Amino acid sequence: MLVQSILKSKAAAGVVTIRSDAKVSEAASLLAEKKIGSLVVSDSGDTADGIFSERDIVRELGRVGGGCLDKTVAQYMTKDIITCTGQCSVEEVLTRMTEGRFRHMPVVEDGKLVGIVTIGDVVKAQLTELAMEKDALQGMIMGH
Repeated sequence: MLVQSILKSKAAAGVVTIRSDAKVSEAASLLAEKKIGSLVVSDSGDTADGIFSERDIVRELGRVGGGCLDKTVAQYMTKDIITCTGQCSVEEVLTRMTEGRFRHMPVVEDGKLVGIVTIGDVVKAQLTELAMEKDALQGMIMGH
């Protein structure tokens, strides 16, 4: 299965982004409002300049306290992000996420942000694929 199939099956279209000059408190509010775990940082709205997650907030709260909420997203975001394209396989994305120990991957085509996949999306896609293979094998065994 390819990433483009995951994007087509996702309930919500688009990607929630935030500017790098936004306050961490704004990012926290947006994460809570949208009930998501990360935001793609994009000053233009259509590129992936970085990623900012719940983990970034918790890590800084633990390190420096509540003062981090008045700082900018740019100060704590991950700048060197790993992205994929719609043509990447689910297995490839899962391997990158596992090795890199992250849960959200922006999908970029020709430099433009087109979506985001999460570890949950990837696992769900793999489980769906396995269920279809199981059903096909059972059908072959039963002579259907």
